[in-house]
Amino acid sequence: MEGAIWRYNLEFINILNEDGTLNENCGEFQGMKRFDARVHVIKKLTQLGLYKGRADNKMVLKQCERSGDIVEPFTKPQWWVDITDMATRSANAARSGDLCIFPKSRTSTWYHYLDNPKPWCISRQLWWGHRVPAYMIIINGVKPDTGDPESWVVARDEQEAYKKAREKLGEGVNFTLEQDSDVLDTWFSSGLFPFSTMGWPNETSDMKNYFPNTLLETGYDILFFWVARMVMMSLQLTDKLPFHPIVRDAHERKMSKSLGNVIDPIDVIEGITLEELIARLKTGNLPEKEIPVAQQGLEKDFKNGISECGTDALRFGLCSYLSQGKDINLDIKRLEAYRVFCNKIWQATSLCLNFLGNNYKPKPGNSTTGNENRFDRWILSRLNNAIKLTKEGFETYELGLSTNAIWTFFYEICDIYLEVIKPTMNPKKGEKNNKTA
Repeated sequence: MEGAIWRYNLEFINILNEDGTLNENCGEFQGMKRFDARVHVIKKLTQLGLYKGRADNKMVLKQCERSGDIVEPFTKPQWWVDITDMATRSANAARSGDLCIFPKSRTSTWYHYLDNPKPWCISRQLWWGHRVPAYMIIINGVKPDTGDPESWVVARDEQEAYKKAREKLGEGVNFTLEQDSDVLDTWFSSGLFPFSTMGWPNETSDMKNYFPNTLLETGYDILFFWVARMVMMSLQLTDKLPFHPIVRDAHERKMSKSLGNVIDPIDVIEGITLEELIARLKTGNLPEKEIPVAQQGLEKDFKNGISECGTDALRFGLCSYLSQGKDINLDIKRLEAYRVFCNKIWQATSLCLNFLGNNYKPKPGNSTTGNENRFDRWILSRLNNAIKLTKEGFETYELGLSTNAIWTFFYEICDIYLEVIKPTMNPKKGEKNNKTA
């Protein structure tokens, strides 16, 4: 229906008041609640001899997630931004190579949105968010048509708005101001994130040290929803370019508060019991009817809760999943394995320091002596291979390649090389072990 209105240039006719009752366009049914009006419409049609009966019609009715009520179409003036110039500049940043998108296959999404810009509706009729900084000018207590642009001024605060309105109306005109109750689109506010968190518009030390950043890891599904807007806003407001794949659960479902399957990083770092995970479900914003489903998922995936994995294991685990264009199917058991791996590194380092002594300092540059045996030469070759693969992973943003190289190398050290050199580094214990063997 909406498409037909645009296509044929039909008049937008609104039949609802903001309280959900019918307005003056509904004739004798004005003031009725929408569902009550349906009963009266049928009665009226019956009186006129026009009622031909009723039949079921399968259709999708949109419902409010919070109240469960039926959502009705309601036309209302909105705030829009012409993004033509910002979009062109952001698209050209990718074409010039100033902004690089990995994998390259995703650039088509980038250009599809930015090369075909449409006005961006930035107002939302919600109770939360950044309030639109627009003020209605009310002359002599009479509210104007809200859709008339001349009845509004946009300003940083009411004081600036008053000054702008006075300049527009001239002296001698009695007026008051009323800020629009709409809030800014979430993506508009989110688009400010790279620099607003650093103290912008002030020239803070954080702005100087951390903006712009060099890398953003994100999800392909919000490339134009969020990333493009961050680029557009940064270029427009700071004249600089601003610079996470989607994290899914072990069953490949996108992590979402509405599913109750979000894993708090703190719970992975510090550990949490199953009982505490379930209790948290009941104190969040998950709808009551969804709690049993989410609880079943927790009981299946975390029978014994989440054991303490530590920060290093979590970071290494997330990096190990990273491969361009692929999502993360996060499995806690894998993170627990990386906790063991981190402990293995600590144990190996402790053993080596025990061999070398507390005063050991590595020699600068090439520290080989030429007297290395075949096991020494082998582990050095494995080290060079690990360095090569790790560097390659970082340079191509395939961090999974880097973590796999590190994992493999440390297991080669621990399981093979350290076992081979134990008799050499600790001869007495080696003799005892040989006798025991």
